[in-house]
Amino acid sequence: MTSVKVYLDNEQDTVDLGKRLAAIVSPPLLLNLSGELGAGKTTLSRGLIQGLGHKGAVKSPTYALVEPYEFDNIDLYHFDLYRLSDPEELEFMGIRDYFTEKSICIVEWPDRGHGLLPEADISLQINYVGDRREVEISSGSDKGQQLLSKLK
Repeated sequence: MTSVKVYLDNEQDTVDLGKRLAAIVSPPLLLNLSGELGAGKTTLSRGLIQGLGHKGAVKSPTYALVEPYEFDNIDLYHFDLYRLSDPEELEFMGIRDYFTEKSICIVEWPDRGHGLLPEADISLQINYVGDRREVEISSGSDKGQQLLSKLK
């Protein structure tokens, strides 16, 4: 599949990319966010979640593993698997129940859930490049490919 690179100069650029994504996403969708600590995964998630209409704070679900948000016709689940010690823990929390026809799932640190997560529609790899961030956005499905074409 193809990919697109986006360069971000600051936190606002990261939030704005999340808002651009919010304008084109629809359920069902799995979006994976990868990158080093502090790269901007949660900031991008905040932009997307607020871009869908959430008015309150968006916190990292590092300790809870998942933070739910409800919108009209969309159940959004924001996962942070950083503290996951074993992917099997996802089975115990009923991970498969979150992936429904009306859900958008954002997963930070998806590699920690290897083998138990479905293939992502869109994957974002955020890397430090000097003082900037480089985000490589790639598709993993036909739906992801359609979203990428809208993002360009």
